[in-house]
Amino acid sequence: MSLIQHLEELRKRLIVCIATLLLTSIASFMFVEDIRYILIRPAGSLKLIYTTPPEALIANIRLSILAGILLAMPVFTYQFLVFIMPALYKNEKKLLFPIVFAMLIMFSIGIAFAYIVAFPFAITFFLQFASQDLVPMFTITQYTAFVTQFLLTFGLVFLLPLLFVILGMLNIVTAPFLRRIRKYVLLVIAVGAAIITPPDVISQLMIGGPLVVLYEVGILLVAVIQFRKKRRKKGA
Repeated sequence: MSLIQHLEELRKRLIVCIATLLLTSIASFMFVEDIRYILIRPAGSLKLIYTTPPEALIANIRLSILAGILLAMPVFTYQFLVFIMPALYKNEKKLLFPIVFAMLIMFSIGIAFAYIVAFPFAITFFLQFASQDLVPMFTITQYTAFVTQFLLTFGLVFLLPLLFVILGMLNIVTAPFLRRIRKYVLLVIAVGAAIITPPDVISQLMIGGPLVVLYEVGILLVAVIQFRKKRRKKGA
């Protein structure tokens, strides 16, 4: 394909993605009350406020777009794969599908873990500072921004093992290197878990434990990749 043909193909894929996002965002806006209820549910009886006339509407639109992006993610992924497939070799195509599928699965697991386990602990911790003289009054913009960033961060964190796999395949990191820096990573995880959870050991273990497991899984996967590379070199 010529450059013009590539650009035309890209334009078609972008049009499909934009149209899909528009439809999913409109559908999400129709159920934005339910979506907001899902996000507020971990906070218990928390009531949100808005301080300017258009704030609630704008916040609902942003929330609908974010939900629309998540709903349209399978279409985005498919359009991306179809666009780049002709430029890949056969062995690259075999690797691409499992990696992309694994990324979607791990990202979804990360968001689910954050919503079910991590976020309820975090919001409970912040709400415990309330008193008779200090009443928590979160605006809808502040709360939705905080919870969406929190969930997306955990979704990205759960991609850590896959990142290690890619870096290991490119020989950028090795299993011995990851083991050497393990103590520093564990310290960062411990501090982070202590900050976002209530001050008890059980809560901190529930947050930090899965992150440690993800790191160890990443080391194991890199070690497996390196072992297979050595066997191929010996076989050659």
